[in-house]
Amino acid sequence: MKNFVTLFLITASAVLYAQKTDYNTDKKGFVAQGYDVVSYFTNSEPVEGKKKYQTTYDEATFVFSSEKNLALFKENPTKYIPQYGGYCAYAIAAKKTKMNIDAESYEIRDGKLYLFYSSWFSNKLDDWKNGNTENLQVQGDKNWEELKHQNN
Repeated sequence: MKNFVTLFLITASAVLYAQKTDYNTDKKGFVAQGYDVVSYFTNSEPVEGKKKYQTTYDEATFVFSSEKNLALFKENPTKYIPQYGGYCAYAIAAKKTKMNIDAESYEIRDGKLYLFYSSWFSNKLDDWKNGNTENLQVQGDKNWEELKHQNN
């Protein structure tokens, strides 16, 4: 029984710690589903990060495809962090809910990275672009202030 209680407390602590971050993380604990957030700005398409190039910022773990991108991130992390904690920007703005993303569905607008949910039948990036994007950005910023500390 003592072992069970100890195991329960360790598991509960791990779950609470994992939920502490305001970022959308994958099963490995990486933001942007393990994609290199700097690569969105420097490449023609996003690149998956490598575990050997990682850092923690604001209690979230980011991985990078190269030492150079890791260094760029460390110089100015807020430049590269996805908006709304890496949750689907359209869902935050239009639905006021946290939704997972497809890391390859993104837009850089006004120097900021926005990520979106995408499936075979629906890509929220299309809804974002076809709507009044400026209003969606304003509403997303407002909604994020209320949503960011809420658990999924």
